[in-house]
Amino acid sequence: MSAYPIALDGARVDAVIVGGGNVAERKARALLNAGARVRIIAVEPGAGVRALGSERCTIEARPFAPADLSPNVVPGRTTLVVAATDRADVNVRVADTARTLGMLVNLADDPGAGTFITLATHRAGDLVVAVTAGGVPGVAARVRDAIASRFDTRYAAAVSALARLRRRLLDAGSRDEWRSASASLVDDTFCDAVESGRFSQELAAWR
Repeated sequence: MSAYPIALDGARVDAVIVGGGNVAERKARALLNAGARVRIIAVEPGAGVRALGSERCTIEARPFAPADLSPNVVPGRTTLVVAATDRADVNVRVADTARTLGMLVNLADDPGAGTFITLATHRAGDLVVAVTAGGVPGVAARVRDAIASRFDTRYAAAVSALARLRRRLLDAGSRDEWRSASASLVDDTFCDAVESGRFSQELAAWR
């Protein structure tokens, strides 16, 4: 598979998930954690899925219909679709409908047949690392966990502080100062500085 990784702004994603089991629940939780709005359509939503119901997550207990993805029927624009039922024929029908409408679609039972796959993800504040491993999710999860063990809350704090510094300097029109700060703070010793605690001292010089 030739993968082209991107990061979507979750707050601008309107997702439709078809399915009500554990996989649908997991996909929905990941989208909700990213700030997306989610519609779940399932004949029999499981308890885990039903528990997700909220202002940003609506649940419709009924079979999927192609019109569910039509902007003429449902106001707004569906950004991506996940087919996660336990019936391959239904998943294919969902995917075919999504592709016809030009939407991104993921098939939980056959990722290669969709237009995107979900990656094993580690989040530490605004630091997000995602891993794919040739269709072997267990390997991706192991690598993700190894990354997570190092890039922890220390990095979350460092990234947050750098983002605030960048925003302050750019808003003040001090682009050259930000370039100098970035070159100084995010050099070859950045990881060592974060892990030793030295980074906060170095950052203080630019406040």
